[in-house]
Amino acid sequence: MTGKPALILLLLTTIATAHVGSPDVFLEGTAGPYPLLVTLRPPVVIPGVAEVEIRTSAADVREIRVVPVPLTGLAKKYPPTPDLLQRSKADPRFYTGSVWLMTFGSWQVRAQVEGARGPGTLSVPIPAIASQTRPMQTPMAILLFGMMAFLVVGLVSIIGASVREAPLDAGLAPTGSRRRRANIVMALAAVLCILALCAGQHWWGSQDSDYRDNLYKPLGLAAHLTNGNRLDLHLRDQGWEGFRKLDDLVPDHNHLMHLFLVRTPAMDRLWHLHPDEVQPGEFSLALPNVDPGHYKIFADVVHDTGFAETAVTEIDLPAIQGRALDGDDSVGTAAALYQADISRTAAPLSDGFRMVWMRDSQPLQSRRLYRFLFRVEDRAGNLAPDMQLYMGMPGHAEFVRADGNVFAHVHPSGSVSMAALMMADGAMQSMNTPSTPPSTVSFPYGFPGPGIYRIFVQIKRNEHVDTGVFDAAVN
Repeated sequence: MTGKPALILLLLTTIATAHVGSPDVFLEGTAGPYPLLVTLRPPVVIPGVAEVEIRTSAADVREIRVVPVPLTGLAKKYPPTPDLLQRSKADPRFYTGSVWLMTFGSWQVRAQVEGARGPGTLSVPIPAIASQTRPMQTPMAILLFGMMAFLVVGLVSIIGASVREAPLDAGLAPTGSRRRRANIVMALAAVLCILALCAGQHWWGSQDSDYRDNLYKPLGLAAHLTNGNRLDLHLRDQGWEGFRKLDDLVPDHNHLMHLFLVRTPAMDRLWHLHPDEVQPGEFSLALPNVDPGHYKIFADVVHDTGFAETAVTEIDLPAIQGRALDGDDSVGTAAALYQADISRTAAPLSDGFRMVWMRDSQPLQSRRLYRFLFRVEDRAGNLAPDMQLYMGMPGHAEFVRADGNVFAHVHPSGSVSMAALMMADGAMQSMNTPSTPPSTVSFPYGFPGPGIYRIFVQIKRNEHVDTGVFDAAVN
């Protein structure tokens, strides 16, 4: 079986970096004693402005300042002056502002909090990449062209006047020869101006070409089924030169790749698997029992710069009799998406247990941050007593839109990969990972756009990974 690379358009505002079609960054942590819920909206052009939204539950915060610095390297020790966020008049615990990201690469936004209990800092990783170019607006182009023409005509006229009249005494008229000389000089000046404008246009075209070469090009992925149940994966650099390598991947939750198989269009099966690296850019794994169908594949990897990517492809699979699930691998099963019940708030788990989505009755809106809270109950409706950490966290969640163009792998701390978070200044010290997992788990996330979404939530209890599946309609 051969894989078919997914089509990802470069000139969309939503890009396939850490998450497909879900570029905003969400992080829940603490800046010293102050709990923060942070949303960063990266720019689509570089240099560009990233929007910052921070909500705190602490009543004694006086001010929050933010500053962007590189995620790695010496430059992160020399930050610029931080910018003061604006406190909302309607909600004094909500702050907004923006920061400039000037160059390509992996950055972090430091939130510096001042309050009654002293200072605190929380660093949030954010990618700085260009995903599109912005055309100049027509009125602005007309205005600038008019100003350019005015300056050129004015310069040529000044040069002609200086040749024709500057040497003359006051009141004397220029002779015919002096006029002819002035016209010749004006013609030469006009030619020089045109040459200068052509040189400027060539320089601008060169700069524009360089910028377009640096536009983000998604990581390619090809998938092949061999030997009946072995899935071979091949990552491809599609020409994003200078910003990507394939031999620099680092573990995230102890795995170099997190692989998700979603059967489409029903979205009734999701496998969360962890292939082994055979050589740089090459991964392989023996599949478990897999139902036949058409699958969309999402592969999460993190580079040693902290830059996270999700590669996408598709494959048709026959019925596979494979190995038993083990380790951190898991499967989620639900009814077909066309049978989705968006009012359902309980999902069955193994052994008669269930997962309950603790949501209110308000309609869900896109581009708004929510905390998705789930409770695990036993057969009697009591809190599950045997919860365990799953890959170091109380749980994992995947948010997938019905068209497959949005995929986000989210943790209780947010959408940032743990590998990138470990590189941020003191960020891991600000994460709240309990040693004894509670029977409730929450995920901060905001839907990037409207549509029907399926939410897969994985938790671990009694040495078994369970998956609860829920559906949501987003306005």
